[in-house]
Amino acid sequence: MAPRTATSHRGFVPWQGLLLTVSLLTFWSPLHNAQMTIKSVPFDAVEGADVLLLVHNLPENIIGYRWYKREKVDSNSHIAAYLVSTNVTRPGPAYSHRETIYPNGSLLIQKVTQQDTGFYTLQAIKSTLQNEEASGQFHVHQLVSPPSISASNMTVAENGSVVLTCLSDDTGISFKWIFENRSLQPSERMNLSQDGSILTIDPVKREDVGEYQCEASNPVSSSRSDPLRLAMICPACSMTSESTGNLCQPPAPIFATVSQARSTSLIPRKPFLSMRNY
Repeated sequence: MAPRTATSHRGFVPWQGLLLTVSLLTFWSPLHNAQMTIKSVPFDAVEGADVLLLVHNLPENIIGYRWYKREKVDSNSHIAAYLVSTNVTRPGPAYSHRETIYPNGSLLIQKVTQQDTGFYTLQAIKSTLQNEEASGQFHVHQLVSPPSISASNMTVAENGSVVLTCLSDDTGISFKWIFENRSLQPSERMNLSQDGSILTIDPVKREDVGEYQCEASNPVSSSRSDPLRLAMICPACSMTSESTGNLCQPPAPIFATVSQARSTSLIPRKPFLSMRNY
């Protein structure tokens, strides 16, 4: 299996970069009469990363904020409240000591887990005691584990068929097939299952001989399987093995009787003994 250290991953944003974004937007003047919105940075995050719920078009005359871990305001899902005049944060029932509210209303969540996936709602409280609400969401994904390949047959006859299956215990992933380090495109002879995990080649041709890999991926990471080598049985191996890089396998000889084997000179005949020699 490919080592986990070779797994590529995206969606990891260091908290220092998120803090810089918050600092810049704190001094940004919002457009008047524009609706308040929430943007997640990043939208798809790898487990253990930090996520910033960034507030855009914040209304004027704000005296405080309340954040909720739901798409609507609910006291049980209240994360924390922030008072602008004193810069004091008061935790709520859903506070996990990983959340930070900034003066511009943005919410930073550190070391996110898959349980943090979902909607979050900001309630901005104005000096007129009128509230304005906006919601945003993000998804948290695990790093993809290396998949493996199973084959119905690793050595096939020309014009035969073979089924390759990409195996993975991960969920929410997509599959891609690689042949000789190049992305494999479906054709009349090569069909993929609906989810892409099963590759069927029918009929198999000599150009199909070689190494196959499958790649499993989600929005934040991807991982490839170890190569699987597909070989072919050829009737005239002496002629075809050179052109296919010795991947063409000769069929094993099978003889029905000893006399048939002797007729091919593979079993030496015993010398004929005559009485004249005595």
